[in-house]
Amino acid sequence: MIRIALVGSIGSGKTFISKLFLHPVFNADLEVEKIYKKNRKVFFELKKKLPKYFSSFPIEKNQLIKSILDNNNNLKTIIKVVHPIVRLKLKNFLKANKNKKIVILDIPLYFENKLNKKNDVVIFIQSKKKDIKKRLKKRKSFNKNIIKRFEKIQFPIEKKKKKSDYIIKNDFKERSVKKYVKYIMKLIYERNNIRH
Repeated sequence: MIRIALVGSIGSGKTFISKLFLHPVFNADLEVEKIYKKNRKVFFELKKKLPKYFSSFPIEKNQLIKSILDNNNNLKTIIKVVHPIVRLKLKNFLKANKNKKIVILDIPLYFENKLNKKNDVVIFIQSKKKDIKKRLKKRKSFNKNIIKRFEKIQFPIEKKKKKSDYIIKNDFKERSVKKYVKYIMKLIYERNNIRH
C-alpha cells in the first residue's frame, strides 16, 4: 500500500485536493470532530484536566475556542488527550484499507506527531496567501487568533515544503488541480511499477 500524505498551511486546500485523488482518505480533522461529538471518555478526560471549560457533552466548539484562547497550554493538553484516539482511528483506517493500492492521509500534524513513514509520498499543497485568507474567512468557525495558535504548534511552511516529494500549486480550480493530481499519480505508479 502506498500512503500519500498531503501537507501545507491551514486553509491551503488539503481536504479539497484529497478528494480529487479518488482513493480512500483519512481526514484527521473530521475524525477529531467526531471524537468531540461522540466520545464520552475524551469529554470526561478533558473535564478532569480543564474543568473550567468543559462541562457538557457533546463538546461544543465555543468551549474549545474559549479554552484555547485563554491559555496557550490548554491546546497542548487537548492534543495530548485527543491525539492517541486519532492515532488509533488511523490504525483502524489503514487496517480496513490494507488491500487498497493507495490511501490518502489528510493530517494537519502529520510531521509534528511523527506519523510519517519512510516510504510515504508527501505532497505539499501550495496556495496564495490571499486565497487562503479568503477561504478561511468563509469558515463558520473562523477565528484569527485560534488559527495563530494552531500555526504555532505546526512546523514552519518552508520545512514542510522541504520534506515533501511533490508540490501541487492550488488555485482552488478543480480542473487545474486535477491535472497536477493526474501527473503526480502517473509518476507514483511508474516509480512503484503499478498498473492502473
